Amino acid sequence: QVQLVESGGGLVQPGGSLRLSCAASGSIFSINSMGWYRQAPGKQRELVAIITRGGSTNYGDSVKGRFTISRDNAKNTMYLQMNSLKPEDTAVYYCNIVAGVSYWGKGTLVTVSS
Repeated sequence: QVQLVESGGGLVQPGGSLRLSCAASGSIFSINSMGWYRQAPGKQRELVAIITRGGSTNYGDSVKGRFTISRDNAKNTMYLQMNSLKPEDTAVYYCNIVAGVSYWGKGTLVTVSS
């Protein structure tokens, strides 16, 4: 059984920053890619950022230059540093890992509002 636990969401003012974490535990032999996705009310889930085991990254166009994804392979943990947050970043953020199978966390809510 694989578990993903996200943390770090909350309420932040426009222009502010948040750091999300995703800790993976359980029967994980080898994680290939790890990523963050988000889903805003009434919208489809979209890619935020993804990082491979080797450290290659890819970002959604709307977050490029503002968000940074990183991972600690030894701890099976992934992070998302979010800077210059905008109201349109408001969404539930989901952690995803691919380790032979795709696993999803339950999500953490990020609200950007004044």
